[in-house]
Amino acid sequence: MSPPRIVIDTNVLLSSLLFHAGTLSWIRAAWQARRICPLVSRETTNELIRALGYPKFNLIDGERDDLLADYLPWCETVIVSTPAEIPQCRDPFDRPFLELALVAQADALVTGDKDLLAMVKDFPVPIITARAFRKHLPTEGRLD
Repeated sequence: MSPPRIVIDTNVLLSSLLFHAGTLSWIRAAWQARRICPLVSRETTNELIRALGYPKFNLIDGERDDLLADYLPWCETVIVSTPAEIPQCRDPFDRPFLELALVAQADALVTGDKDLLAMVKDFPVPIITARAFRKHLPTEGRLD
């Protein structure tokens, strides 16, 4: 059985990458164990790179590169060549994640973003919190 192909929003991803003992660190373990297959596009990768550059994280170039190297090789890259027809979203910065989920026919978009979660009923791909997604993963070993 193939692992679920998921889009992970930037905030969830940053938490899993930056906080090794945090509540979302299990996501990193899940992609490293190939229990999930994260999906990325050019736009979502650019957003991650931009976010890793925030001064509040105080990361030097080598640290940012290490974090990207701990994520991107595990991902499936999807080309989003034309904008997908998606419902109106409150935050235009969420659009690339919605387009990626739709074009890739993702199993889920994992997020904690209230604007994205507000679209649950209007979007054909399940939009789910990390906590709820974890409960749906098959129980092959521990993820924490």
